[in-house]
Amino acid sequence: MSTKELAIKTIEDLPESATWEDIEEKIRFISGVEKGMNSLDEGKGFPIDEVEAMIEEWVC
Repeated sequence: MSTKELAIKTIEDLPESATWEDIEEKIRFISGVEKGMNSLDEGKGFPIDEVEAMIEEWVC
């Protein structure tokens, strides 16, 4: 699915009462997920044990 197709589908899936801000937030979220997935596909990222340690540090 192309980026344009994904954006259109994302907007179509929102309720009719969605505001411009709702649309922007959803598109930004999907974009961030796509960027993250692409980074992981490229071998960029952190091992799960490092992520768990970071989260533990943040919440304690």
